[in-house]
Amino acid sequence: MKTITKILTSASLAAAALTTAPLAAQVQGSVATASVSGTLLRVPGLTTALQQVSTTYAAQLQTVQTKQTELNNLLTPYDANSNGSIDQEETAALQGSPNFQQLQTLRGEIGVIENQITAAQIYAVEQVLAQYQAALTEVATAQQIVMVVDPASLQYAAQGADISEAVGTSLAAKVPAVGIVPPAGWQPNPNSVQVFQEIQRRLVIQEARARAAQQQQQQQTPQAPAGR
Repeated sequence: MKTITKILTSASLAAAALTTAPLAAQVQGSVATASVSGTLLRVPGLTTALQQVSTTYAAQLQTVQTKQTELNNLLTPYDANSNGSIDQEETAALQGSPNFQQLQTLRGEIGVIENQITAAQIYAVEQVLAQYQAALTEVATAQQIVMVVDPASLQYAAQGADISEAVGTSLAAKVPAVGIVPPAGWQPNPNSVQVFQEIQRRLVIQEARARAAQQQQQQQTPQAPAGR
């Protein structure tokens, strides 16, 4: 993938131009917040498309798992300290082994397949992201908002300041369906790669929180008394 750059919206450009003077003294009108990645995850067409990748590319995912297991089996004998990874000293021994070329080949094959799957996910994100600015402008105009900033750059925002839900609703109407098969010759936009990575981080956090909540609920659930 190419070097990833930050997505630049009119909101982030405006935020970068601010001085140390109070925000209210510089902006005449309402200021709101919206997260690009958080907004895109509110679009049913995108979440459905990301789920479909697991089905459409099921064979590729299985191949990756098989090759990864083979790779791990080849690496295990060189993990002298059994810490689950190959350190610098172990790498030297690995590079001199007769299996080194086979290891390199497996890594390359895994990388090619993973890139294909990731490309499908980024392509889905890119289709929705292309309409983000239009949806944001629509909501901002309707609510007479003059500036929208990323919530991650704020120390405080009053309740109701976030318009991600409203922008997501507008975006969902603009992109009701999302494809996951990139056309021939397609290359991802760097902004799409950046937003996709942010979405991935959000999904990991959401999954971790869901597991923690489930574990806490199980711990709090009283055990039924044993039958007589």
